[in-house]
Amino acid sequence: MTNTLDHTQSGYSRIADDAPRQPRGRAWALTGAVAGVAGAIGIIASMSIDAVYSPSSQGDPAAIVTRLGELTTNMLVFHTAMMVATVLLIVFAAGLRHRLSTSSAPGSLLPDVAAGGLMLTAVAGLMGTGLNTEFIFAVADPGTALVPEAAVMYGHWVGTIPWLWVGSGITGVALAFAGLRQGAVPLWLGWVGAVLGGLTLLFGLSPLQYMAGFTGPVLVAVVGLGFLFGDRVVRA
Repeated sequence: MTNTLDHTQSGYSRIADDAPRQPRGRAWALTGAVAGVAGAIGIIASMSIDAVYSPSSQGDPAAIVTRLGELTTNMLVFHTAMMVATVLLIVFAAGLRHRLSTSSAPGSLLPDVAAGGLMLTAVAGLMGTGLNTEFIFAVADPGTALVPEAAVMYGHWVGTIPWLWVGSGITGVALAFAGLRQGAVPLWLGWVGAVLGGLTLLFGLSPLQYMAGFTGPVLVAVVGLGFLFGDRVVRA
C-alpha cells in the first residue's frame, strides 16, 4: 500500500491503493461540457418562445395560440437541447461525485452535495420540457381543439421552469469548498465554483431566480471543460 500524500495547495493528490480511484477516462467530464452547451441552447430557444410575452399577442389567448403555431421549430429545438442537457447532467453528476470522492477529505459531504445539485438541475430540465409534446403537436395542427388558456399556461411554463438552474449553483459552491478549503480540485476550478456557482445560487435564492438560467449552463460547461482538460491528479 502506498502512503497517502496530498498537495492541497497545488490541486494535486496521491490516493492510497485502497481508496476510490479517479476514473481512467474523462468522458464524464465531456458530458458536463456538452450538457452546459446544450443547456445554454435550450435557454436561448426558450427565450424565443415569446408568445405570452410579445406585445403583439400578450394578454390575448387566441393570439398566443396563433403565435405558438409559428414557433414549433423553436419549441423542437428547446425540447431537444434541454433534454440532451438533462440526460447528460446525470452522467456528469455521477462522474463528478466519483472524482471528488478520490481527493476530498474522508467522510466529506462535498461529493454528494455537488452531485445532488446537478441532479436537481436535471429534474428542472425534465419538468420544464414535460409539456412540450402535448403542445407542439396541438399548436401545429389547426384542427386540434386546444383551449387557448392552456396555451397561455404552457408559454409561462417554458419561460420559467427550465430556467431553475439553482442546483448547479449548489454544485459550484461545493466545488469552491473542494478547491479553496480542501485542495480536492485545482485552485482555479475552486474560484470558478465560487464566482459562477455563488452567483447562480444567489440568483436562485432570490426573487430573480430565473436569472440562474443564464449563469448555470455556463458554470456547467466551464467546469466540464476544466475537468476534461485542466484537471491534474497524480494517480497511485
